[in-house]
Amino acid sequence: MPDPATFFTDTEKQELVRTIRTAEKLTSGEIRLHVEERCKGDAFQRGLQVFAQLKMHRTAARNGVLFYLATADRKFSIVADEGINNMVSEGFWNEIKDTMQAKFQQGEFMLGLALGIERAGQQLQLHFPYQRDDENELPDEISFG
Repeated sequence: MPDPATFFTDTEKQELVRTIRTAEKLTSGEIRLHVEERCKGDAFQRGLQVFAQLKMHRTAARNGVLFYLATADRKFSIVADEGINNMVSEGFWNEIKDTMQAKFQQGEFMLGLALGIERAGQQLQLHFPYQRDDENELPDEISFG
């Protein structure tokens, strides 16, 4: 099986990490991206498992957001912790998914993820603005399964 770490070029990976860091500079929220090759079953359920494995529920304000992508199976999901999920409008995450899906269908996976991360970051900033004593609670690097 091909390594999911090679799905994006090094430049694309650097751009995605930069997008995460830029979004997080404006908020106390945390954003992660996890990429793996296969997703047996439902992408949201798998995203929940990865969310737990990455200990994203341990943020102080419960404001972590995971972008999950299974490259070979062409599945993805967004998992948001209860702190941010309770603040955004109903349908917000589906709007982001629709934007991402449109880019993915054009083969623009990096751009689709970057747009989704930026939109999530805007909502995190709105509801959880950056605090002077804020610390980065989770790594910004992409995780691979």
